[in-house]
Amino acid sequence: MAETVETTFERVREACAWVAERARSVWIDEGAIEAYAAQLPAPVAAEPDPETELTEGDRESRAAFVICLDAINFGSGWWPTIRKRPGRSGYFTVAAGLTERFRRHGPWSAAELTGLDAAEIAATLGQDPDHPLMADYAAALRDVGERVGGEHGGSFAAAIDAADGSALALVDLLAGWSAFADVSTYEDREVPFYKRAQIAAADVDRMGVAPLHGLERLTAFADNLVPHVLRVDGVLRLDSGLEARIEAGELLEHGSPEEVELRACAVHAIELLAAATSHRLSPAQIDAILWNRGRAGRYKSVPRPRSRNTAY
Repeated sequence: MAETVETTFERVREACAWVAERARSVWIDEGAIEAYAAQLPAPVAAEPDPETELTEGDRESRAAFVICLDAINFGSGWWPTIRKRPGRSGYFTVAAGLTERFRRHGPWSAAELTGLDAAEIAATLGQDPDHPLMADYAAALRDVGERVGGEHGGSFAAAIDAADGSALALVDLLAGWSAFADVSTYEDREVPFYKRAQIAAADVDRMGVAPLHGLERLTAFADNLVPHVLRVDGVLRLDSGLEARIEAGELLEHGSPEEVELRACAVHAIELLAAATSHRLSPAQIDAILWNRGRAGRYKSVPRPRSRNTAY
């Protein structure tokens, strides 16, 4: 299994590098890589936040929380349209709602998830049940219930343990679920990203659900915020047409050449940055640094690319 998983991760890296070589609307300023890498800070371990993460309870409950949260860790294109908690972003609004549900009522069982509908997840997250994102969330969680119930005896911990302590094996397992599907096409070639499956592996280890080896092999978690940070900081360059569309708040079609190029070029740029640090920083660590940087006012004041999809 390890060999297959390694191939999966190499597919992500190789496909993103391939897109970066051919991209027409986005490109990497490779002359900026060395200086940018030199100013990256040391990584800071992200401690679990009890307001937005389930930090207590038995292992099964925490395993269920991580899998369920990362199964619905998407919707950034919809963030301007959802009801946010004071001082919270879209993601942290969703995470806080799920945390409170697990804390008050315990985790959904796999069987309960298979019957979840948009109204229930909307009530959990404090959103309108007819918002399109709620139906997408419910569909993802139903798939989780079907997979955990049908393949792992209804145990979320057993699903994680099936990876036998390998971060890469867990990503490979989750990437096969519809809830975590994340493969685009560019010039007739499949381009896998597996953003949320990779985050789930990192979270499983960080949250103490299971120690995983091979985390240093994770790629960047391709979304819309990290490309935005790299663009604002001058590492990614965009052609004037794409830049104008983003500045105007135009939604990008998921799977369009420009949207795939943004994600793939960000992944490949972070591979170049990791190499420029002599791998003092892993791609996942650089991703976390840039994602947290993107919460600062400098980056929030500039329109970021938005796309409505179930990948990120």
